[in-house]
Amino acid sequence: MKVCLIGSTGHTGYVLKGLRGQTDADLIGIAPGSQGEETESLLKLAGDYGYTPIQYQHYTQMLDDLQPDIAAVACHFNDHAAVAIEALNRGIHVFVEKPIATTLEDLDLVRAAYDKSNVHLAAMLGIRYEDWFLTVQNLLEERSIGEIRLMNAQKSYKLGKRSALYTKRETYGGTIPWVGSHAIDWMHALSGEKFYSVYAAHSTKANNGHGDLESTALCHFTFSHEVFGSATIDYLRPRQASSHDDDRIRIVGTTGVLEAQAGKVLLINDAQPGIREMPLLPKREIFTDFLQQVRGEGPCKVTAEQSFLVTEACLKARISADEGRIVYFEA
Repeated sequence: MKVCLIGSTGHTGYVLKGLRGQTDADLIGIAPGSQGEETESLLKLAGDYGYTPIQYQHYTQMLDDLQPDIAAVACHFNDHAAVAIEALNRGIHVFVEKPIATTLEDLDLVRAAYDKSNVHLAAMLGIRYEDWFLTVQNLLEERSIGEIRLMNAQKSYKLGKRSALYTKRETYGGTIPWVGSHAIDWMHALSGEKFYSVYAAHSTKANNGHGDLESTALCHFTFSHEVFGSATIDYLRPRQASSHDDDRIRIVGTTGVLEAQAGKVLLINDAQPGIREMPLLPKREIFTDFLQQVRGEGPCKVTAEQSFLVTEACLKARISADEGRIVYFEA
C-alpha cells in the first residue's frame, strides 16, 4: 500500500510509527497541506525512520502523480476538511488529524464526500490505543462497575510558545475541538451512549499573549439514558511538570468506579474491598489498525461515523461556549 503524508502540523508520528514492520506498506510522498507549512523537518524525521518519500510542494500534484492508497492529513487545522475532500474525491482512504473540520459547514462537506466514496476514513484519535485506555475499555466490557452513570474527563497541556496558527480562531478552530476532542471522544467511545446536549464555557484569560486561544474550557454533556459527562480542558499545566500532558478520566457505575491517571488504572467495586491498581493491556498503534482495515482484515477501532460524531460534538460545544446556551444534537 502506498501512503502519502500531507502536512507536518499534526500527529505525523502516528503514521511513521504505525508503518513500522508493515512489509506491504510504505511512505512514498510528503507535501504541505497549508500555505507556509514547511516539510523539511518531516522529511528528515521520515528518513530517521527509514523511509525515502518524494517531497512535493503541492499535495494535489502529489496525489495525482503518486496515486496513493492512503492519504494521512495533518496540516493546519482549518485546512483538514479541504484536503480530506480532495483525497476522498480521488477514491483515496483518509487518515485525518482531528478535528476533521473547524466548522459544521465544512464537516457536512467532508461527510458528503465520504458518503459518495467507497473508501475508509478515521480521525487521529490515537489515545484510544494507549495501554490505560484499552485497559479501561476492557474492564467496562467486563461490567466491572456495572452500568455507567457519570464520567469526568480531563485534558491539561503545557502552553509554551505556540505558533501564529494557534492565535486565530479561523486557523486554530478553538481549544475544545483541538485539545478537548480527545476527552470528548473517550466519553463517547467508552460509554457507547449518544450525544443529547452540551453546555460549555471557555476563556482566553491567562493565555500568555496567544490571541484567540482559549486557555481553559469546561463542557457538560448529557448523553442518552441520562448519562452525564464533563470535560475539563486547559493549557495551564505548570512548566516544571514532569510531562507535557495530564490525561485523566473517572467513570462512575452502578457497582463501582474506574479511574485512569498518570498511566495507572484504579478500580473500586462491590466485588472486593479497597482500591486496586489494574494490570495494563499492551499499547497498540492506531495507524497499524487503520492499515488492517484498508486490507480488509477487520474494522478500525476509530470508525468514520465516530470521527464525524466527535467532531460535531466538539464544534457544538464550541458554539455553546461562544453563545452561552445549551446546544442540542439531532435524535
